[in-house]
Amino acid sequence: MRSEVARFFGFIMAVLTAVLPARAEVPMVVTDIAPVQSLVAIVMQGMGTPEMIVPPGGGPHGAALRPSQARALQGADLVVWMGPGLTPRLSKPIETLAGGAVQLELLGAPGTQLLGLREDGGHSHDSDGHYDPHAWLDPENGHLWLGLIADLLAAQDPPNAARYHANALAGQGELTLLQSELTTLLKPMKGRAYVTFHDAYQYFETRFGLSPVGAVSASDAGNPGPARVAQLRTRLAKAGKYCVFSAPQFDPGLLHAATGRDDLRIIPLDPMGAQLTAGPELYPLLLRNMAAGFAECVRD
Repeated sequence: MRSEVARFFGFIMAVLTAVLPARAEVPMVVTDIAPVQSLVAIVMQGMGTPEMIVPPGGGPHGAALRPSQARALQGADLVVWMGPGLTPRLSKPIETLAGGAVQLELLGAPGTQLLGLREDGGHSHDSDGHYDPHAWLDPENGHLWLGLIADLLAAQDPPNAARYHANALAGQGELTLLQSELTTLLKPMKGRAYVTFHDAYQYFETRFGLSPVGAVSASDAGNPGPARVAQLRTRLAKAGKYCVFSAPQFDPGLLHAATGRDDLRIIPLDPMGAQLTAGPELYPLLLRNMAAGFAECVRD
């Protein structure tokens, strides 16, 4: 009798094992900057939360690891980062601490739309010298990366593959609608002259047809030289009416000095999400806020 009961429960357990999804540990994912963390968080919604090395408002070029971040890299199953073109100081820690993790370097991912550095208003990033690293500001890249992230997570966590892919598909749909919305919002900005502090917006400008007069600084790590200031002032004099944009981490006094005007209305832009809360909402909100900032120019 006892053996029959044992066989019966054995049969029930076999049926349940076949029907119920297997439990699996969600992969540990580490990211570099807030926009990348947000994209991964979109794919992982309801499953887990990715770690972030460079907090919103932190400088990507001088990222230094805290002990907790080093431990996160050591335990990582997947590292998703822009690559050494944006966060060069993370290359060695990722190599040494997360050597066993799968890596997704977004600037090197197949299909990523890359733009070359602009000779006038380029960057001093410690990169390979060929590509502008601010590629997350093109929503088409964000759309692509959601799918790549989902594929890697699904490969590491097959029982939850459908969830990752569904989340990515929903995120891609939101970005498609958002891109259409922003295209309409930014139509009046086409042909409008403006200057930025740092030349960080090329991907956004190219995607939505915006044309800057120039950037005050060729990098985000130094002040403009006299020759650059003189060239910028000449261009602005020809443009006549123009808008001025800055970012939270820059001193607006440098914009006044570079343009030779004290009466500037400076419109803030936040390409890194420095003033936003980390998570799945950050990336689409960052793009929406960027468009709203540019649109302020035509309301001036």
